[in-house]
Amino acid sequence: MFTTSIGTPYTLSSLTNKCFKPALIKAELTGFNLYSLRHTHATLLLANGENAKVASERLGHSTVVLTLDTYSHVLPDMQQQAAERIETVLFGTGT
Repeated sequence: MFTTSIGTPYTLSSLTNKCFKPALIKAELTGFNLYSLRHTHATLLLANGENAKVASERLGHSTVVLTLDTYSHVLPDMQQQAAERIETVLFGTGT
């Protein structure tokens, strides 16, 4: 939740025009929108081992399936990580 200086919520257009776009200009970044932040947040959570259900709840998705269908494609090493974790559990080793 982003709020104005008096505590009221920004409208999406105000947040974008008064806060987000100026921050992008100052950082000399182009090609980003607010959805980019949401996607990055979800991707970082899942890539760093956060439980998919927790990520789903943070994103406000109705089901964890929606979260995994939407974001798991950006995590190509998830299968390798799962294989290494089960190897460690079963044999006490890992690659």
